[in-house]
Amino acid sequence: MSDQTLAYFDQSLEKKATRAAYGQTLLELAEEGLDIYVVDADLASSTTSSRLAEFDSSRHINVGIAEQNMIGVAAGISLAGPDKVVFTASFAVFGTGRVYDQIRNSVCYAQLNVKIAPTHAGISTGADGGSHQMIEDIALMRVLPNMRVLVPADYNAARAAIRIAAAQPGPFYVRMGRQDIPQIYPSGEVFGLGQAKVLKTGRDVTIVACGIEVHLAYEAAKMLAEKGVDAEVIDAFSIKPLDAKTILQSAQKTGRVLTAEEHSVYGGLGSAVAELLAEDLGQAFKFQRLGVKDVFGTSGAYEELFEAYELNSNAICQAVLKLCDMD
Repeated sequence: MSDQTLAYFDQSLEKKATRAAYGQTLLELAEEGLDIYVVDADLASSTTSSRLAEFDSSRHINVGIAEQNMIGVAAGISLAGPDKVVFTASFAVFGTGRVYDQIRNSVCYAQLNVKIAPTHAGISTGADGGSHQMIEDIALMRVLPNMRVLVPADYNAARAAIRIAAAQPGPFYVRMGRQDIPQIYPSGEVFGLGQAKVLKTGRDVTIVACGIEVHLAYEAAKMLAEKGVDAEVIDAFSIKPLDAKTILQSAQKTGRVLTAEEHSVYGGLGSAVAELLAEDLGQAFKFQRLGVKDVFGTSGAYEELFEAYELNSNAICQAVLKLCDMD
């Protein structure tokens, strides 16, 4: 690894899912005095949003299996007072896809203080299968006017994302997952809207990842170092707005960029970075997107799926080697 590897990844810490941060952070925000509510579509245990009810059961509203109503109720609560902050809780496939019209017209068009924060995004949802593995949600959310999109890479990043969404008025999308994953950031790590994190500096290639792919990109960088490739690893915590400065500076330095995401290759992080590079660099560079290749997911274990869909650290390593003409 490069001498410029930064002080992240405490291997002694237990793995945690980003969804585990959700209910705990909502509870803490309420205890700190925020007038916060969560509207859940009968998945409070899985999303962990039920933790808010420990503070005040009236702050946790379960509308049942009626996701469109979930958005409508959240919109209505937000209109009941200027200080009310409302989160929604469901699985990503229901919390963005089934309710797209309501998010577009009731929340984003009206610029309401509603935060769409589902869990169980991506193929790491696992055995629930392709019908529940949402791989289009970043694309759906980032195209909406007034919507900001955050994709945390670990438990502490998810805590920060929820706090950022709660502190700033207007619509937010926070994407969280089911799978327990390594902890990258220490407690109290500072994040910002429109900010990316450089986890490792490098000179040969830039790997821009989000969510669960971040720790896999970091592991791939270790593998690449053994092959003489010095990779820079960037966590694109904020996809909309994107940290253009950090990504452009890295791309100009390395001349090669690979994006990695647990999402369709269309419309997500890879598309956002491609648009940025095409519009701002105006020079030749090598670029590749790694993601779900225009197919649906399928049922399986997390490790099996990430190997089959070429999203694990080995797949990232092989894609970088090809990008560097070393395959």
